[in-house]
Amino acid sequence: MPRLTGRIFLKLIAAVLGLLITSLIAVDFMASRIAEETYVDTLTTELTQKGRILALNEELLKDRTRLAEFASAAGGRISIVRRDGTVLVETEQSPEKMENHANRPEIITALAGGIGSDRRRSASLGIMYLYVAVPAPSGALRLAVPLQEIETQVNTIRRHLLTATAVAFLPAIFLIAFLARWVSRKLGQIIDYAAQLAQGNFQARLSVTGSDELGILGSKLNETGEKLEAMFEQLEREHTELEKLERVRKDFIINVSHELRTPLASIQGYTETLLDGAIDDPAHNMKFLNIISANSERLGRLIADLLTLSRIELGITKFQFASYYVEGLLRECQESLIPIAAKKQIDLVIETLPREEDGNPVEAFCDSEAIHQVLSNLLDNAIKYTPQGGRINLQTRIIQHPAHSVPFVEISVKDTGAGIPQEDLTRLFERFYRVDKARSRELGGTGLGLAIVKHMAKAHGGEVGVDSVVGEGSRFWFTLPTRDIGLEEIQVREPELSAS
Repeated sequence: MPRLTGRIFLKLIAAVLGLLITSLIAVDFMASRIAEETYVDTLTTELTQKGRILALNEELLKDRTRLAEFASAAGGRISIVRRDGTVLVETEQSPEKMENHANRPEIITALAGGIGSDRRRSASLGIMYLYVAVPAPSGALRLAVPLQEIETQVNTIRRHLLTATAVAFLPAIFLIAFLARWVSRKLGQIIDYAAQLAQGNFQARLSVTGSDELGILGSKLNETGEKLEAMFEQLEREHTELEKLERVRKDFIINVSHELRTPLASIQGYTETLLDGAIDDPAHNMKFLNIISANSERLGRLIADLLTLSRIELGITKFQFASYYVEGLLRECQESLIPIAAKKQIDLVIETLPREEDGNPVEAFCDSEAIHQVLSNLLDNAIKYTPQGGRINLQTRIIQHPAHSVPFVEISVKDTGAGIPQEDLTRLFERFYRVDKARSRELGGTGLGLAIVKHMAKAHGGEVGVDSVVGEGSRFWFTLPTRDIGLEEIQVREPELSAS
């Protein structure tokens, strides 16, 4: 950047110096013209006054010797011209040798009764003269002064003026040099910053500040850099999300293929066995048919769960939101699963329910069928993984949501099972993720239940989570709004299809 700043500085200095020199030439030209015209006008006035005085002194006009002395003292020439243009008296030359002056501009004006003047080169002497003629008794009296003296005086003035102007320009040059250095430094920083932006360094920021034009330009460039950085980060996030979606798609296809292949292979194998003659074997045919039936049911559950999850993620499912008492939702689900829990002698208990500040039962703004499915999935998992004689508690509490002014209700399912290792907790809500794959398949799980729970809870504006300690049990929870938070307008489409 120093070299770039130096080049800008030199260009600015050269431009300013060129402007100063041009201004100095213009000042010299105009001042010279003004000084020359001023001298000529002053001298014309003086010669006019002297001529009028001489024209009134007839005796002096007749005395050529005294007239020559007067002309010498005035530093010029005196001529007397008759009305016919003939030169009667001339202090520098013999009148007889001079041509007729009837056509001279100043003589014409003087013979007409006015004051005539002209500047031209003398035909007889070859020198530039200022001629002034006034009326005289015999015709016209003309005084002539060489302009060389005027040129000398004008040149003297020009030298003084140029010297004074140059001296006056010195502080301006130093000031301009300082300003040029300041501007070149700022311009250099701006150009360097633009080069960094062009190279993709959007994190860089420009230090040029101030309320002047360069400061405003620097601020706008910084804003541009910030926007470019934000856009680049957004593109990176979108690219990462696309890669994530691609991995999810591949994993989904692999998992679905695997989940479908196992029951299909079992159905196909036992069907072929029956077709090969086992259908007539009373000791095995019913066993094989039961296995085929169980795997068919497993396929049906898997397909149903896949369809449910896909509809939620794609925003196809339309929920019927309304206010429901939380206790009613819990009781309905409890009653439907008590028979299954009773087979393992598991107590399925609803703990004391909190109430609103006004004493009314707690309500949840939700779709009752969807929440029934969420609770059923959580309770079904809890029953499967809770040992015989265990206990499952349904708990609720009121919480404050950080993004909404409406209170939320947290519903949790707490069991006394074996618990879940900490390293598995963050992935429990992913599709097809199982802590114990062999046992999960043995118990008939599809691996999609918790993923459905998560997406249905999010569709209601809530969250899901799990707390677990190995050997003590687990607590799965989800939250619901107690009042309408605009879910019908928001609908249920997720912004992305996550792996969970």
